[in-house]
Amino acid sequence: MTATLPERNVASPVRKVPRAAPPRRRLLDRLTPADRRVLRLYALTRLGLWLVTYCTAWLFPADGDAKSPAPWLSHWERWDWAHYRHIAEYGYFGSFPGMDPASDNRVAFFPGFPFTLRAVHTVIPDWTVAGLLISLVSGAVAVVALGRIAGLGHPDGARAGQRAVTFLLLSPTAVFLAAGYTEALFLAFALPAWLAAKNRNWPLAGLLGAAATTTRVSGLFLAAAILVEFLLARDDRRGERRMRALPWCALPVLPAAVYTVYLHAQTGDWMAWKHAQERGWYRDFHTPAEAFRHTRDNAFDHLLTTGYAWEFQLELAAMATGLVLLALLLYRRRWPEAVFIALNLWALGTSYWYLSIPRATLLWWPLWTGLAHWSLRRGWVKEAYLVVVAPLMVVLAVTFTSGRWAG
Repeated sequence: MTATLPERNVASPVRKVPRAAPPRRRLLDRLTPADRRVLRLYALTRLGLWLVTYCTAWLFPADGDAKSPAPWLSHWERWDWAHYRHIAEYGYFGSFPGMDPASDNRVAFFPGFPFTLRAVHTVIPDWTVAGLLISLVSGAVAVVALGRIAGLGHPDGARAGQRAVTFLLLSPTAVFLAAGYTEALFLAFALPAWLAAKNRNWPLAGLLGAAATTTRVSGLFLAAAILVEFLLARDDRRGERRMRALPWCALPVLPAAVYTVYLHAQTGDWMAWKHAQERGWYRDFHTPAEAFRHTRDNAFDHLLTTGYAWEFQLELAAMATGLVLLALLLYRRRWPEAVFIALNLWALGTSYWYLSIPRATLLWWPLWTGLAHWSLRRGWVKEAYLVVVAPLMVVLAVTFTSGRWAG
């Protein structure tokens, strides 16, 4: 008789299923080491600008006899910020305390930033903090995209990207990337849109380009550049299949069309946006020669106070920079980028005078990528920029945060 051993319960092996990474971790995994270096540089320059604002509050109070500075946040509530807040708070046609109907030109501003501000304000009660937060987050997205654009096809892509971001963040009007203005939000849509176009992802390029157009009319110039990029693109797909993607390139025009229809429904004027620009900022059409002459006269003929005259000198310098950039892009047959810059210069150079061109340079990504590539070939370019150009960033940051016109 054979004895049987008692049965033993042997646990079956349990196969461990890997946990899904949390969303924050998955996002960080998509960032390359070059992206992280760019974001570190971005964070450090934000601290620098906030420090400049703190010093400005103490050194340049509105009242020369003040013993205490104005609140720190109040130094970011300048110029166009009031328009954005009024739109976010009261809409385009609602009245607000102290409103002067004769100078109410809110419709001159596209709705993307004010509507984003209103949405963020539902979580962040302070309007100014909400606006600064939008620009802070948007700027982070923008610099990562700019770094990647600068690195496309470059043998040292990581360094090229870091250089491009450095030049942007230390550019003279970089304070507007930190303020509650549209520049950072526009770039957060426009630069990824251009990156998508370069990667032949036309639906994504069109959607992001449309989002860019909601914030600034410059989105239409971006749409033109994307269209030229599409027409020049070479791929192995059949022509009929490729042409089906063409409507995506026209998508950025849609927000401007919808806004135009909305303004017409409210005012009966199909050109309400343009007329508001003319009333508030003298953006009626003048020949390039007239616009140059008016700007030159205000810059050098002692017609204005010195602060305003100096700002018009910056306008002339920015226009000259844009023309040189356009010539280089045409020489190198960079047709899409040349179209974008040419449309910018035409729009800004055919008003009564040059206005806000230094701010517009923040949107000219070919300028920052071009400087980056040039500096990698010629070491002195970076040195000259940091020593000669970058200090203007501090000057204009003080100008803006102290309540003076800064373009």
